[in-house]
Amino acid sequence: MPKMVPLIGFLLVLITLQSTPLIAELTKIQHLPKKEGNLAILVIGDFGRKGTYNQSKVATQMGVVGEKLNIDYVISTGDNFYEDGLTGVDDPAFYESFSGIYTADSIKTPWYLILGNHDYRGDVLAQLNPVLREKDNRFICMRSFILNSGIVDFFMVDTPPFELDYWTNPGSSHYDWRDVAPRDTYLSNLLQELDEALKKSTATWKFVVGHHTMRSVSDHGDTPELLQLLLPVLKVNQVDAYINGHDHCLQHISSNDSKLHYITSGGGSKAWRNVLKKNEDTVRFFYDGQGFMSLEVSETKAKFVFYDAFGNVLYKWSTDKATDQLCPSF
Repeated sequence: MPKMVPLIGFLLVLITLQSTPLIAELTKIQHLPKKEGNLAILVIGDFGRKGTYNQSKVATQMGVVGEKLNIDYVISTGDNFYEDGLTGVDDPAFYESFSGIYTADSIKTPWYLILGNHDYRGDVLAQLNPVLREKDNRFICMRSFILNSGIVDFFMVDTPPFELDYWTNPGSSHYDWRDVAPRDTYLSNLLQELDEALKKSTATWKFVVGHHTMRSVSDHGDTPELLQLLLPVLKVNQVDAYINGHDHCLQHISSNDSKLHYITSGGGSKAWRNVLKKNEDTVRFFYDGQGFMSLEVSETKAKFVFYDAFGNVLYKWSTDKATDQLCPSF
């Protein structure tokens, strides 16, 4: 039987969205593309393992693809440092899993990162501390924020607090809920801020980025809390795609009842082989190995490409804004 979000918390979220004035606005960062009207980025998640589990190989190929596409920046879908986040701003893991791994010139661009559940098991405030930018000025990590690139708005959403088990059944893990607890209030405010920001956005494309899966056929599968609380906000605001990590794979699933696409790029290091679950929506691509994704966006088209740890193109597809038509390449 699927787990359910407590009714009181769910009702609180709905009531807040409908009746409570906006408490705050999401921080907005503007990063305009090098070529006006055309954005090129890389997306990676679940990578921070000090070069092991093919992390270094993936990093090398990111450099190759990044140079070819002349990328503007990199987005991380979270779980930036395994197993338990950072211990502090001087944790050597910052160099061992990030600065010393992603060394190609083409990816010495800004990295916009959100937190994953493993990041929350460490010192979250350290990972959010601007001091890390002094160590490596690429590292821009926040809980939730808007990344504006002209024709594209990326709405970066802090999803670990949605997962109820982390609060009620953490087992031997410790989660750093400083500046987050109480959960209901945090989620209510976040969903309201996101809804208002999506409604105000004038970008041609709207992508929401979170760590946790919304739809997935891999190990973690769907996240009920996101389907109940976050998905309605995305659908009512006609978001084009939800991009996530959490499951250590690459996948593309399209919604059967909306234009929304679910994109997983969580293959930055350790992968889970031979895990495949059923899903209610349409699975268009699934790869249970290491890799990453590129995304190129123009006024009319968004092109997604998945690569493996050796730089091979596994799958590519595009969607046309004018016709809302899906165009798989092969």
